[in-house]
Amino acid sequence: MATQEIPNYEWIRFFDEFSRRHEGWLTTIEFLQADYGDQIQARDLPLAGISVEPDEVAEDQIIIMLGDNPGARITHTISKPGRVWLKQNEKGEDEALEIESFEGTAMLRFRSTALSEMNNEALADKAIA
Repeated sequence: MATQEIPNYEWIRFFDEFSRRHEGWLTTIEFLQADYGDQIQARDLPLAGISVEPDEVAEDQIIIMLGDNPGARITHTISKPGRVWLKQNEKGEDEALEIESFEGTAMLRFRSTALSEMNNEALADKAIA
């Protein structure tokens, strides 16, 4: 799996493009914290978008929005992010984002909706057989 760091001066453009390409992909958010252990906040919800809210005091925030219903979205804000890593599988497909902040590390894992639908169809076929 290839991993590349996204420089902070590219975050706004990167997350805009990333959100367009991955809208609807099923996303799991897990927080890795030394004090509390690993915590899953959301599992297999469609990605609505990821954005950066710049701050004049250089304390940017990364906003992650999940859910396909605007009235029932889960939003998580990462304050003071320090580093962003994109992880890709051996085929070069985006697999995960890792966002480090003073609070800990947020790990976003992705599954495309097409892949998910194929897996669900395969499970349904097995159940029928």
